[in-house]
Amino acid sequence: MLHSMSTTVEAVPERSAAEVNDEIRALWLRSGGTLSVEQREEYRRLVLEWAAAAPQSSKAA
Repeated sequence: MLHSMSTTVEAVPERSAAEVNDEIRALWLRSGGTLSVEQREEYRRLVLEWAAAAPQSSKAA
């Protein structure tokens, strides 16, 4: 008997840029200003999430 795998993507609640920014600040505070390899990966993920959540300006800088 074959079972099919669900291809439905679960909706993940999106966080606001402010919420992600708070987590970035907390990461830096916890690290004491120096990020480990694991923390750098977390920071990278958070910055990408923040950039996706940040309001986009209609004017180019």
